[in-house]
Amino acid sequence: MTTMTKANLQGPTDLGANANRDVPAALRALLADVFALYLKTKNFHWHVSGRHFRDYHLLLDEQAEQIFAMTDDIAERARKIGGTTLRSIGQIAREQRILDNDADYVDPQDMLAELRSDNQQLTREMRRVHELCDEYGDVATASLLENWIDETERRIWFLYETGRGGPNS
Repeated sequence: MTTMTKANLQGPTDLGANANRDVPAALRALLADVFALYLKTKNFHWHVSGRHFRDYHLLLDEQAEQIFAMTDDIAERARKIGGTTLRSIGQIAREQRILDNDADYVDPQDMLAELRSDNQQLTREMRRVHELCDEYGDVATASLLENWIDETERRIWFLYETGRGGPNS
């Protein structure tokens, strides 16, 4: 067994010790949720079937790419302000709040509804982290969150409209 030495990963920031502790912790949990949502979106992208296969398949692939694009910025923001970030799939599993879906089959309409609900949960979590950032005067993280909230609300809107149904669906 190799003995690991603990490196000082504290980054240069003027946010203060409490912010250096609390904001990266909130970002780690958020990152776990983003990875969970990404994998679920890809899962549904891979397994969608039925009448609207092509439209749903492409929509979910586009949304998964957008979700994955958040991951590096979240992790690097935690590091920039002196914290650490996720280190393993196991840590993601321990910290994620968005539930997995391991079902063999999910109806396409249920996929859209579940992803809409998960994106709404992600929005709530991002708003909570934004409030924490406001409390500590961390305007840079708050600014990133504002953009991600807007992107997430757009995904929610698209999932809602796509899943609405009607006389011609």
